[in-house]
Amino acid sequence: MNHLTYEKALLVGCQTVETDENFLSSMKELEALTETAGGKSAAVLHQKRERPHPATYIGKGKTEELVALAREIQPDVIIFNDELSPSQLRNLSKLLESRLIDRTQLILDIFAQRARSREGQLQVELAQLKYAMPRLVGQGTELSRQGGGIGTRGPGETKLESDRRSIRRKIDEIKKQLETIVSHRERYRDRRKRNSRFTFSLAGYTNAGKSTLFNRLANADVYEENQLFATLDPTTRECSLPSGFKVLISDTVGFIQDLPTSLIAAFRSTLEEVTQSDAILHIVDSSHVSHYIHEQTVQGILQDLEASKIPQLTVYNKKDLTSVSFLSSSKGDTIHISAFNEDDLQKLRYTMEKMVKEQMQPYRIQLESHEGKNISRLKDETIIEKIDYDEETDSYQITGFALADHPVAGLVNPVLKSNSEDW
Repeated sequence: MNHLTYEKALLVGCQTVETDENFLSSMKELEALTETAGGKSAAVLHQKRERPHPATYIGKGKTEELVALAREIQPDVIIFNDELSPSQLRNLSKLLESRLIDRTQLILDIFAQRARSREGQLQVELAQLKYAMPRLVGQGTELSRQGGGIGTRGPGETKLESDRRSIRRKIDEIKKQLETIVSHRERYRDRRKRNSRFTFSLAGYTNAGKSTLFNRLANADVYEENQLFATLDPTTRECSLPSGFKVLISDTVGFIQDLPTSLIAAFRSTLEEVTQSDAILHIVDSSHVSHYIHEQTVQGILQDLEASKIPQLTVYNKKDLTSVSFLSSSKGDTIHISAFNEDDLQKLRYTMEKMVKEQMQPYRIQLESHEGKNISRLKDETIIEKIDYDEETDSYQITGFALADHPVAGLVNPVLKSNSEDW
């Protein structure tokens, strides 16, 4: 999104247990999130403490410094690098003139800008209303002076100022609408399962290059941009592997450190696209200084979603921008590519095909030449390794791999059940 005018932001962080490198990376990410939302960092203030101050997030002296700095630079918005408790937000609001938001509100705001589908918009609004509920008391004056800007998009100030009962009513209403949408998605997934289409999900940290890779593999036109959370709405497309076998690939929302739990809950049905897949391509930006932290964050969320047992390939992307000293930190299977290099993409397709074969069973079948329909079906719905024509019998000897629960298994079933030592 292009912003002709940026809001002036003052960023505030509290370093607790993180290393200096991790904390600076987190603050840099906050700056990137601010730019994505339409702001520009005018100043940064941070403090090292054992734990955030329960009343004001940062200590008394640092809070006084923050008040003085805010008076001096007059920011439009002050953004905190953690989720503030309702009492911290109230106490800080009494001391500061500017609009205050925390990391959670900032991410919710970006999601509110980016959501294109009805489901995405409802999920964001649900997360925003749930976030607002415990923060309504004592916020009347602060909310009434918001008047637009970072942290105010989505349900809008009038909805946030309404009483708890109407917010609860609105939450129930959104949940009902989402249930309908989710049941449609589940029906679509069931249909896909019945047809036994092998599905890959692209998962990864935001801005790792998932949508770029998705577009190259599936010849799709999903929005891709060098910014955080370019994709919110999951998209599924067909992708051809080197043998001609067609699989489905799904592009999903990017993960981020400290992704608000309300968002994980709200986007659960969307994130379940990952849990329902047969294999996961975990895309990592290998050129990013914090790629290891990004990997750990994604693995943590996949674990929370109970998707960590699904076969996974770590795809280190942006090879063209990565230093030669790069070392993989993944313990599983990996590949290092650039999404813009056709040879690399072909290498990835071969690796994906190998992953598919590992979940298939081998078959060998003889079909007479007049069975063209079945031969064509095997070409479309299985991976054919070899096909030989025997003149004497006027038949084809076909060897390949098929999914055991695929409808085509009926055609090659006796072979699938045969002893694998025959191969």
